[in-house]
Amino acid sequence: MSVARLFFALGLCAAALLSRSGVSAADAPRRVVSANLCSDQLLLALADRKQIASLSPYARDHAMSHLAALAAPYDLNRGSGEDLIRLDADLVLIGPYDSRYTRALLAKRNLRFESLQPWSSLEEGKKQIRFLANMLGHGGRGEALIAEIERARARLAGLAARQGRAPSVLVLHRRGYVFHAGVTGELLAAAGFTNAAERIGLSGAGFVSLEAILTAKPDFLLVSDIIDGAEDQGQAFLQHPALERLYPASKRLVAPDRLTLCGGPSTPDLIDRLAAEIRAKVR
Repeated sequence: MSVARLFFALGLCAAALLSRSGVSAADAPRRVVSANLCSDQLLLALADRKQIASLSPYARDHAMSHLAALAAPYDLNRGSGEDLIRLDADLVLIGPYDSRYTRALLAKRNLRFESLQPWSSLEEGKKQIRFLANMLGHGGRGEALIAEIERARARLAGLAARQGRAPSVLVLHRRGYVFHAGVTGELLAAAGFTNAAERIGLSGAGFVSLEAILTAKPDFLLVSDIIDGAEDQGQAFLQHPALERLYPASKRLVAPDRLTLCGGPSTPDLIDRLAAEIRAKVR
C-alpha cells in the first residue's frame, strides 16, 4: 500500500471512530447547564464533572431525582431564561415544556440549547442517550448506559414465561391519572402484563374515575410509593376505601416517582424494581 493510500485509510478510520463517539473532547461543550429534572440526570451520568456548570432546581430533591446525592456539589439555577443566560454556558439543556420566552431569550443571546423530550419508548431513550453522550464527547459512556438498560430489560422479560396467563395492570397516579403507554407500560408488557387502560377506553393518558377503575377491575395497580395518610386530595384518591379494599398492598406494584419520572440512569433500577415487585406479588 502506498503512503498516500495508507494515510487515506487512516483518515477513514479516524472519521469512523469520531462518528461513533461524537465530538472530540477538545470540541465538546465545557460549561453545560441543565434546567430540567430529566436532563439533570443524564448530564450527571454522561458528562465530566468539570463540564457541569449548573443543574435544575429539582436536582437535589430525593423524592424526584434518582441521582440527587450526586447533584450535591453543583450550583442550582432557577430555570428562568434570565437566570440561564447569566451562567456563561456553551450548551443549555431544557425540557419540552419550557416557555417560548425562555427559548427566544436563549436564541437571542446565541446560546446553544437542546430540548430533551420525555421518553416515549426505550428505543427513543437509547437514541437520546447516544445523542447527548456524543454531544458531550463521551459516546462510550452512553453505550455503557444503554448496555446496562438492555441487560436489565432481558432480566425482566425472563419473568413473562412464569406468569402463565397475562395479568392486567393499571398504571395509576395521583387524582386518578392513568398512563397507557410510555416506558413503564412497555416494560410491563415485556414482563407479560396487559394494560387495563384499554378496558377503560384510554388510548393515551388521562384522568379516570374511581367507578371506571372498579368496573374494569384490573388484577394489579402500579402506583408510586405507598405512604400512610393522605397529604392532599390527589393522594387521597389512591387511598380511597374502595380501592384499598380491592387493592391492598399485595395487589399494588410499587415504583417510586424518582424511578419513573425520567428515563436514563434510573431506568435499570426501575426495571429491577418492577422485577422484584412481580416476583413478590404475582403468582
